[in-house]
Amino acid sequence: MKKPLFADISLLMVALIWGSTFVLVQGAISSLPPNAFNAIRFIIATLILGGWLLIFERRQLQHLKGSIILSGISLGAWLFTGYAFQTVGLLYTTSSKAGFITGLSVVLVPLFSLVLLKQKPSINAIVGVGIATVGLYLLTLTDVTTLNRGDAFVLACAVGFAMHIIFTGKYSEKYPTLLLTVIQLLTVACLSGLTAFLTEDYSRAFQINILFEKEVLVALVITSVFATALAFFAQTSFQKYTTPTRVALIFAMEPVFAAVTAYVWADDRLTSAALVGCLFIFAGMIFAEVPLKKFRLFKKEDSQAM
Repeated sequence: MKKPLFADISLLMVALIWGSTFVLVQGAISSLPPNAFNAIRFIIATLILGGWLLIFERRQLQHLKGSIILSGISLGAWLFTGYAFQTVGLLYTTSSKAGFITGLSVVLVPLFSLVLLKQKPSINAIVGVGIATVGLYLLTLTDVTTLNRGDAFVLACAVGFAMHIIFTGKYSEKYPTLLLTVIQLLTVACLSGLTAFLTEDYSRAFQINILFEKEVLVALVITSVFATALAFFAQTSFQKYTTPTRVALIFAMEPVFAAVTAYVWADDRLTSAALVGCLFIFAGMIFAEVPLKKFRLFKKEDSQAM
């Protein structure tokens, strides 16, 4: 299997993990404040990957220099920005609007890539982004017409996630994957902990009865291991083999997976518009993957048949 294809499949699995854990996180943060939850989640993930680094990949530590530390902190800061602004935005807006606006990172990534990295997206990618954006609207926003300040916070969240995708692609080519991942996860853990200390009832993170509630404990274990440690290690590992725009399109599948798992686990019902939206997002991702010459070939064959 070619590396770009394997990378895309691996990143799709990451989107599947993130989408399928959304219901778990929603349940957990009803008992544990969001930033405190993220701080614990990222600390556990850092300990897991940091332990692996110290035991099995110590040779990567010889690359521990100022440049990789700054790069890892930059990635962690953008990732934290995404999580933090999304959390604040949800205080003032609906989850449906937040889902759509967060998904707009699929539009922001090719734009930022062009401006910052001088990477011009292909025609396929541009059309795929357009199709996926329509799908996001149908999935999340068909019954909403007004905007509020919470939407502005969530837009900042989309910028954070978009920038994280772009710079992950840039830095993952330069530095050892595991070391870079550990630095960025530790950065998110520290920033989340500081934010929890300043803005939340952080003492709840030290209450054993809360931490060992079934919903909280299960969510922390699953998100720490699979949705954080393994997911961000996979993103940092495989994004070097694809483009930021394709990554954004693949990650646009996250709300699709979230909607499906909410239907299966939480008995949520999908409207017909939401189902069509899911199909549009999937179609946009597939369209961006298929070379234009394939469409030209079909067109040529049709003209010959006439």
